[in-house]
Amino acid sequence: MPAEFAAHRESGHGRGPSRRFPTVTRTTARPEGGGRAAGGDAPAPARQWPILLVIAGTVVGLIVTATGAFRPGTIIVGVSLLVGAVLRWAVTTVGMLAVRSRFTDVLTYGVLGLGIVLLALMAQPDPLIRIPFLEDIIHFSVR
Repeated sequence: MPAEFAAHRESGHGRGPSRRFPTVTRTTARPEGGGRAAGGDAPAPARQWPILLVIAGTVVGLIVTATGAFRPGTIIVGVSLLVGAVLRWAVTTVGMLAVRSRFTDVLTYGVLGLGIVLLALMAQPDPLIRIPFLEDIIHFSVR
């Protein structure tokens, strides 16, 4: 420690609560629903089953995509996120699936899941759904 910092510390300055920021947050509040999904006596995977379910579905979707089935794999990934949104909305304690407030989590998981599913359904070749204005945007931007 440099001498000037040691002298400052020994003089009594720098101890105790800060006068500059008197209301410093000492801890952070857990998100609503951020408690364990099972009791503390249950094994760790059982306590976090909601996030493990979403992660397992996403991993399965990525494996299916890697084996060459792009559309089914990405649909599985999107559906996994939609399942996460439903779990976050319906289950009161979801463990680590709770990141922010319930509304924000449901909105985030839902929009991302729906977006991935829609993009998978629109993927070329032979899209299952067509949105004409998106084709016009793509053709206009590629020119």
